[in-house]
Amino acid sequence: MSRLVDFYEKYLTRLNKYWLVTILFLFITFFIGDGNLYNRYKYDEKIRTLKNEINRYKKEIEQDKKKLQELQTDKVGLEQFAREEYLMKKEDEDLFIVEE
Repeated sequence: MSRLVDFYEKYLTRLNKYWLVTILFLFITFFIGDGNLYNRYKYDEKIRTLKNEINRYKKEIEQDKKKLQELQTDKVGLEQFAREEYLMKKEDEDLFIVEE
């Protein structure tokens, strides 16, 4: 206990006790606990990443909706899609697959 009193008398006697409590409160608030600055930065970064993913998935959903609407309404487009994606062919056709 005497070491603590010596430390207080040597370094902290010039500080008002209210300033000391305020500094201690700010230190605890910003650097200790769940709400510290480092954790807040990590959480903000994760939120930004998740928002970017949400936007990317929304764009993909819009593209897929357009493609689905095209396939449901256009018979020629449906046939072309089946030929390209699933390598389907007609009975009297030969199919050659060229890999790049």
